[in-house]
Amino acid sequence: MNRPLMSKATAVWLVDNTTLNFRQIAEFCGMHELEVQGIADGDVATGVKGFDPVGNNQLDQVEIDRGQADPLYKMKLKFNPSAVGEEKRRGPRYTPLSKRQDRPAAILWLVKFHPELSDGAVGKLVGTTKPTIQSIRSRSHWNINNITPIDPVALGLCRQSELDNAVQAAVRKKAAEGVVMTDDERRKLVSTEQSLGMGLEPKMPEEAPVFAGFAPTEQEEKAADFSDADSFFNLPDADEDEDEDDDTDPRR
Repeated sequence: MNRPLMSKATAVWLVDNTTLNFRQIAEFCGMHELEVQGIADGDVATGVKGFDPVGNNQLDQVEIDRGQADPLYKMKLKFNPSAVGEEKRRGPRYTPLSKRQDRPAAILWLVKFHPELSDGAVGKLVGTTKPTIQSIRSRSHWNINNITPIDPVALGLCRQSELDNAVQAAVRKKAAEGVVMTDDERRKLVSTEQSLGMGLEPKMPEEAPVFAGFAPTEQEEKAADFSDADSFFNLPDADEDEDEDDDTDPRR
């Protein structure tokens, strides 16, 4: 836990009872500096009663004294062992109202391209219920004909790292159960960092294939080599070729 309880009320108390600057209070309470300035001006947190962090065992007086003596000093929250792990998300993921209509498209994308994910994993990524996932898997959803699969990362429903971790966990689970995966499934399990580091595969072979009946002849393979200057300028004369043709003419 990096922030005090009732951070806005704590900021009100620090503004009223200390000479700390706005930046120090903002960094300690996890607020913006202008918001703390608004508290001092009376525009923000009007009517909020100050919450004493020293009396509630969240801050030592020594930290306040150091902060008042040094304007660049950053106060540290008092360590509370019972608050360890409080920032971890519990329960289903919260999805904003503006993005809830995109969840069926994300579920269909996960079901189609990552069938190894369980309903629980899909529910954690998208923030939905198992009956909705099962209805899309069985294509019994009321709007299944109008749903287009869309990547949940592109929709902003989850992060790419969360998707990669869920897929890798599903792979380890299948490997522990002894399930053999197909090549297509293995190809989908490549993480983002690995896929970005891969080189592009050549789309065409380096040597053109030779089709039956179209093999090059010996004359075509043994093309005249005129890379040498002497062989290029010592070509047979056209007059000599005509004389040879005249001698072999049967009409003479």
